[in-house]
Amino acid sequence: MLSVPPPTDPGLRPDYPIRTERLLLRPLALTDVEALLAYRSRPDVCRYVPFEPMDRQVITRRLANHWANTTLTDEGQSLTLGVELAGTGELVGDVILFWHSRLHRGGEIGYVLNPDYAGHGYATEAAKTMLRLGFEDLGLHRIVARIDERNDASARVARRLGMRQEARLVHNEFFKGEWSTELDFAMLAEEWQVRRTEGIDEVASARPRSAERGRAETVT
Repeated sequence: MLSVPPPTDPGLRPDYPIRTERLLLRPLALTDVEALLAYRSRPDVCRYVPFEPMDRQVITRRLANHWANTTLTDEGQSLTLGVELAGTGELVGDVILFWHSRLHRGGEIGYVLNPDYAGHGYATEAAKTMLRLGFEDLGLHRIVARIDERNDASARVARRLGMRQEARLVHNEFFKGEWSTELDFAMLAEEWQVRRTEGIDEVASARPRSAERGRAETVT
């Protein structure tokens, strides 16, 4: 297996916007309130996530704190970026990268997509970029995604990214009034190096769950 050494000065300080084939990933701003409200207020978007449908006040508050971070400088931090269509400037979703452990070089990704833009592979394209940031720029050794088993679209994205399903935790959490089963996916840095030049396509959405951490949230 390939050995990927950690960076001498761990930290993630991207130059924005981050360009992909069809997307721009960049920090969220107050001008995104309406676009965020369009999907984060929807019950179907919030079905497998730890929060209820958001109103304008909640979104504005998140923009001022949780989503205001633009760098990762230490463990315990997260970076949320908006997913913008390069051709039109429309915000179609958001993605997140957690830095869980400096010692173990562990992280987690999540993604959520406005259902109106599903079916084009935007979630996979954006999530692939977050894996690249985590492995190549931050120097992580292992990145995970945790997904509700009922969230088929999100699980398909994790598999298209080349993440391995490592566990199925049956009824491990009492979530929104019912027991939920969790699927755990993971990828190592050396696995990313093997797959990073491969084409990855298709669709879905997920985001880490408990209090915007752990478990993936999704849209079908």
